[in-house]
Amino acid sequence: MSERPQIIVVGGGAGGLELATALGNRLGRRKKADVTLIDASRTHVWKPLLHEVAAGTLDSHEDELEYLAQARWHHFRFRLGRMTGLDRDKREVLVAATLNDDGNVIVPERRFRYDTLVIAVGSLSNDFGIPGVKENCLFLDTTAQAERFQRRLIDCMLRAHTQGEPIRPGQLDVAIVGAGATGVELAAQLHQVTRQLSAFGLDTIDPERHIKLHVIEASPRILPALPPRLSAAATADLARLGVVVHTNERVVEVTNEGIRTATGHFIPASFRVWAAGIKAPDFLQDIAGLETNRINQLVVRPTLQSSRDDDIYAIGDCAACVMNEAGDTVPPRAQAAHQQASLVAKSIVRRLRGKPLPSYRYTDYGSLVTLGKYSTVGSLMGNLTGSLMVTGFIARVVYLSLYKMHQAALHGWLRTGLLTLAHFLRRAVNPQIKLH
Repeated sequence: MSERPQIIVVGGGAGGLELATALGNRLGRRKKADVTLIDASRTHVWKPLLHEVAAGTLDSHEDELEYLAQARWHHFRFRLGRMTGLDRDKREVLVAATLNDDGNVIVPERRFRYDTLVIAVGSLSNDFGIPGVKENCLFLDTTAQAERFQRRLIDCMLRAHTQGEPIRPGQLDVAIVGAGATGVELAAQLHQVTRQLSAFGLDTIDPERHIKLHVIEASPRILPALPPRLSAAATADLARLGVVVHTNERVVEVTNEGIRTATGHFIPASFRVWAAGIKAPDFLQDIAGLETNRINQLVVRPTLQSSRDDDIYAIGDCAACVMNEAGDTVPPRAQAAHQQASLVAKSIVRRLRGKPLPSYRYTDYGSLVTLGKYSTVGSLMGNLTGSLMVTGFIARVVYLSLYKMHQAALHGWLRTGLLTLAHFLRRAVNPQIKLH
């Protein structure tokens, strides 16, 4: 067995994969440590793109990254499996068996020893215990869930096009609970996709008459993380698209027919999507005696080490890191995961050299929300400019650059440029939406 330090990263999302790549390049390449990434999926898709996968405007198979290939290129190991527990006494990560589609075991239960552990398992949608949400809503937490939504959308459109009776009211309606970035972006993408599907020959479906898109938000306005002016601009954009926005409507029940709110309003919809609130995976709750908060996030110190174990770090959505004197925690954004991955990569190298660890300070570079091809709104923040509100083409360019920064962290700028060129070439010959 290798005497080199064993570094394990659990979770191959934006932060976890960037961290494993950086550690592989810095330590794995030079045989200074063995770096292992553990994830339940075989491929990686940047989570902020999942609404595009769900709508069909992005083919996940063209933009996904194979973990095994990334590990080979960047000097770390990839192990397939889902973390279920932690043995801090033995310093071991417990990983469940992996089953195939037929329910047969392809990889047995295993344990992986660590000297340094980084937990980066991301977050899931929080149903807040509301009746009917788990049973009757679609979620967009994983690529598989987004692909399932896209297939169901296509199937329902095909069925409606060929059925021998008129399309009944509400048969193709979509209700999205949660008017944060995911909910708003999904609504705009679905407006675009349903019109294109009709143009591709499903002409018995009139999107203006047969499809209603609803966005339901408990707050007084959509996109509450953005300044009110930008929230108002996005609301106006959605209104021009015919999207019905329901604000100050708290969901109290979801049925197979639709969504009921606290005001007694019932919104019928065949598609019900839950995009309201997040929590860390349930298995993290008080795991192995580590400190967690009410939404299962691991409480970390400014160094991003867990509050009760110096050898365990947490980054991204599953970490609760206080960022100000008011006790507010770092928001669950891709930019935060990117920043934390960069810091922990430096911290682990410094710790192996016996040097003190830096503290993490969240830098908010603003928020951007794209409404498909129709509009992009957001605010940019910086030390020199303060807060700058942007819309239109400039906002769209900045929005796209965020994904390019993620790709550059994984591949370097040269390969990112080649991937971008290949993407544009594919778009020139492929349909604008996925049709299967």
